Amino acid sequence: MAVFQRAKIKQARRIVVKVGTKILCGNKGQLNLQRMENLVDDLAALWEKGLDVILVSSGAIGAGVGRLGLARKPRTIPEKQAAAAVGQGILMQHYESFFSPRGITVAQVLLTREDINHRERYLNARHTLQALMRFRAVPIVNENDTVAVEEIRFGDNDTLAALVACLADADLLVLLTDLDGYYTVDPHQHENAQLIKEIAEITPEIETSAGGCGSDLATGGMETKIQAAKISMQAGIPLVIANGMKKGTLSALLQGDSVGTLFIPQEDRMQARKLWIAFGSPVQGRVVVDEGAAAALLKKGKSLLPSGVVSVEGNFSAGNVISIVDPSGKEIARGISNYTSSALQLIKGHKSREIKEILGYHDYDEIVHRDNLTLVING
Repeated sequence: MAVFQRAKIKQARRIVVKVGTKILCGNKGQLNLQRMENLVDDLAALWEKGLDVILVSSGAIGAGVGRLGLARKPRTIPEKQAAAAVGQGILMQHYESFFSPRGITVAQVLLTREDINHRERYLNARHTLQALMRFRAVPIVNENDTVAVEEIRFGDNDTLAALVACLADADLLVLLTDLDGYYTVDPHQHENAQLIKEIAEITPEIETSAGGCGSDLATGGMETKIQAAKISMQAGIPLVIANGMKKGTLSALLQGDSVGTLFIPQEDRMQARKLWIAFGSPVQGRVVVDEGAAAALLKKGKSLLPSGVVSVEGNFSAGNVISIVDPSGKEIARGISNYTSSALQLIKGHKSREIKEILGYHDYDEIVHRDNLTLVING
């Protein structure tokens, strides 16, 4: 991997910035308007330089909790939806009041996991973001908590931000938090915590030190930021965790200053279709391949042939995304299957030339064509 220089961040033209509930609302639910205005000042400075800016903003449920006078964060889905319904309007009203005097139009974009899972809806969301940026509007993205149910929730806006960065073909993803970056241990609890300036690989040690959630109102913590980093690094998008409590953080970062923790991306960026295969669509089944097939996929970029398939798990249709694992059970790739699970059960381990004799038809030589396959990194 070529060394990724922080100076390259200065070349970013499209930036996704995620701000968490902890910054916007603290721990009590009342929006901190001074912090919101400072954030808008920083974003506006980037916009005025001609950069495309997308804001992924938490805070709707927190703002709703504050307005409704609740003593705790809602626990049930209906309570969360009610708080979000109240808070979303409050949040956008304040963003509008801060952006508008600067001559910047804002647009509310609410997403659910279903908008990412389904290819057509994924493309619709992608096209909407692209159009808004052509109009020089600033999309303000949040999970649609007012309609989401547990099965289709993102669960945290760090993951949402990483997927939005993929959707929008962003050059940089910034996760703003109440810390200066990623530490060896929780600095709130350990005086000897050390800031890590750059991370090129997410090791088990990095994941272990991530810890849990950050506050009663927040849904994420460093753990969810590591998951977001996995997505962005594989997608070829640099990610920086930086302090959102300090005004000027974004400007300093875009000047190439050593701000926060930089997660160094893969050298090659994924194509848009492969981004969706890897991160957008739910996995519907799993196939285990032998060592030869695993090596062909990993080292030679080959398609997956039926001869390399050892076993098939789950029920899936042709066109579904499946997980491909090696003999040890480690996921190595995901791809769009050309055959149903029942058909694959019959042709696994056989040569492609035998498919017609076994199934009575022969639509494809490959189980997954290399154009519809993306390798998966497990840190």
